[in-house]
Amino acid sequence: MAAVLVWRNYRFRFKNVVVSAVRLLSSTAGKFDYDLLVIGGGSGGLACSKEAAQLGRRVAVLDYVDPSPQGTKWGLGGTCVNVGCIPKKLMHQAALLGGALKDAQKYGWHIQHPVQHDWSVMAKAVQNYVKSLNWGHRVQLSDRKVNYFNMKGSFVDDHTVCGTLKSGKEILITAENVVIATGLRPKYPTHVLGALEYCISSDDIFWMTKPPGKTLLVGASYVSLECAGFLTGIELDTTVMVRSIPLRGFDQQMSYLVTDYMESYGTKFLWRCIPTRVEKLDNGQLNVSWRSVESGKEEKDTFDTVMWAVGRAPETKTLNLERVGVQMNPDTGKIIVSHDEASSVPHIYAIGDIAEGRPELTPTAIKAGKLLAYRLFSGSTELMDYDNVPTTVFTPLEYGCVGFSEEEAIRRHGSDNIEVYHAYYKPLEFTVAEREAGQCYIKMVCLREGDQRILGLHFVGPNAGEVIQGFALAVKCGATYTQLLTTVGIHPTCAEEVTKLHITKRSGLDATVTGC
Repeated sequence: MAAVLVWRNYRFRFKNVVVSAVRLLSSTAGKFDYDLLVIGGGSGGLACSKEAAQLGRRVAVLDYVDPSPQGTKWGLGGTCVNVGCIPKKLMHQAALLGGALKDAQKYGWHIQHPVQHDWSVMAKAVQNYVKSLNWGHRVQLSDRKVNYFNMKGSFVDDHTVCGTLKSGKEILITAENVVIATGLRPKYPTHVLGALEYCISSDDIFWMTKPPGKTLLVGASYVSLECAGFLTGIELDTTVMVRSIPLRGFDQQMSYLVTDYMESYGTKFLWRCIPTRVEKLDNGQLNVSWRSVESGKEEKDTFDTVMWAVGRAPETKTLNLERVGVQMNPDTGKIIVSHDEASSVPHIYAIGDIAEGRPELTPTAIKAGKLLAYRLFSGSTELMDYDNVPTTVFTPLEYGCVGFSEEEAIRRHGSDNIEVYHAYYKPLEFTVAEREAGQCYIKMVCLREGDQRILGLHFVGPNAGEVIQGFALAVKCGATYTQLLTTVGIHPTCAEEVTKLHITKRSGLDATVTGC
């Protein structure tokens, strides 16, 4: 009898707890329109919104793209899908196919001459694929019952955002949590006369319906070098203007191997120069003046297209962040976040390129967005790990890396405490085709003591992204040089040369691979 009374009492208390929980959820549900509002429909924002919806939460996404200064606009999906990774890799592939056609003759294929590239065919195919991704994202949001609004967002208070349609109509949306994922847009040097009026950026080049012709790319970022690479590959006259160093933030030995190969490939470089003026001629061409940083000498030349690739700026100007107290870095304009992507205001978060100190890479934004959704709505405590994130620069000879550059390893550990293993190798595919391979190079940076933990791996050569993606797992797991020596390579591949590294820079020995 006592047991029955205890069970009835427990059941009564349990029922009260459940009723209280339901009332609490109903109260929260009534207080805000959504559990999560994401501002920005790029890779990170979409990933976060879809995961939150999968967890049963009420989610909305605001996304609106201001046209570029030249009027280019695009659909849902952010930079990566529309004007970044996807169209860039496809046009890089177009250039590689052009090189393969030249190699094919050495392998016995009879190629009719002249071989010509049709920009309009390539551009239409790439743009159609991008549009299919735009539609796919909209379908996915709909399937997950995420409400999508094609409008700009501006904070009214820390839980309220005013959405503005293209027509000017405004809608107030409230949310318990807000994620900012608006990304970056290309910078224009407004102090250079004619820069904004006559030039393009990476926001435009992939949506051009006609070939850009003789092109000048200003800047030596990966965006600039990748675009210069595929333009050269489809046999357009291409020049890169470099103010200081190529690929800032990357290992500099590897960076110069990339540009050395590009020069041998046909890309022209104007080293240590800055543009001063762009004028439009009567025939439509652009007359560009520039000055040498070292000598001060001024020169000029005419181009059909001038593309700026001198950095990217945060998309925060319309968000009204100051009103709600979201702190930003005054130098970069990016949102300051903590280890869990939280801004200075509770329940307002920032992910992806817009967040200070985060890698400007699509995969990190996607993963950070998903993990944030799990922490907010499923009780997870897992944080995004931003260490040892691999990446690849898709230049004609690709450069992939993971971990520290040699410079960073020396800065952190001292030159006496690191060991660098390296090798110059020749891809088997290059032999019959008689292609130059002087810049195909691998470098592994290790701690010098003990088993020699691998701090960084750098690879310049074909399919660098595919090579580095595999080794990235090993580096992430704390692999050592001792373990590498026990790894059997796959023959014959370029990747197997990593497993055969044995010559150190310190030794001064010739690092050229001989034999097969």
